[in-house]
Amino acid sequence: MSNPSGAPPVPAIILFGSPGSGKGTQAKLLGRCVNGPHVSTGDMLRSHIETGDNIGRESQGLLKAGKLVPDELVNGLVEQRLSDPDSRAGVILDGYPRTLNQARVLMGLLAARGFRPAVVYLVVDYEKIVRRLSGRRQCPVCGTLYSLKTNPPKVPGICDLDGATLITREDDRESVIRQRLSEYESLTRPLLDYFRQTGVPVFETSGAGATPEQISARICGDLKSSGVIAGNAEVEAQASVTP
Repeated sequence: MSNPSGAPPVPAIILFGSPGSGKGTQAKLLGRCVNGPHVSTGDMLRSHIETGDNIGRESQGLLKAGKLVPDELVNGLVEQRLSDPDSRAGVILDGYPRTLNQARVLMGLLAARGFRPAVVYLVVDYEKIVRRLSGRRQCPVCGTLYSLKTNPPKVPGICDLDGATLITREDDRESVIRQRLSEYESLTRPLLDYFRQTGVPVFETSGAGATPEQISARICGDLKSSGVIAGNAEVEAQASVTP
């Protein structure tokens, strides 16, 4: 999709957020502001795996072997998704890019299609994430999740529904959570530096003491005031342009 002369650039919001930051929630809420789809590379790969097509079989084989899906495959999925009609007014990219190579390819794809990129980085207190996630318990029988702080079982350690003894999931153990956060930090920092160096606006937003809706409204306001997102009339005009 090329950007016609005189038409406002189409926003491409690149969303970063550590495990437990509420990134998935924000991706959905921001869809109202950006007026475009939530594009998750993880969801796309899972869809191909469920379908059982060539991409799905290749991806599943790599993941089962503990290997990463190659950049070329993921880049191709994103390139195709950016060309879909529902991306005309804007997109929210979630889980992509993950590497500097992907980031460089993405910048080329966005420039060729008239997108205006912006990064939204959800800044969170890692200690709060550790406390919240490590305080989760799950019923091994029915799968019900409990929070020891906000949604505890009626009887400590026992599922309300079937009386089974609750367990701590492996990925909710404190040591695992801290490792995931450390890996995320080392992965994300070079990408944020790259986008800043290439002139892409980066909006860091803290969610401390705010509801998801309030955080989304704050982000939307920042994007509009900076000119990343056009006014409603401009968005409607851009959405009506045939690619």
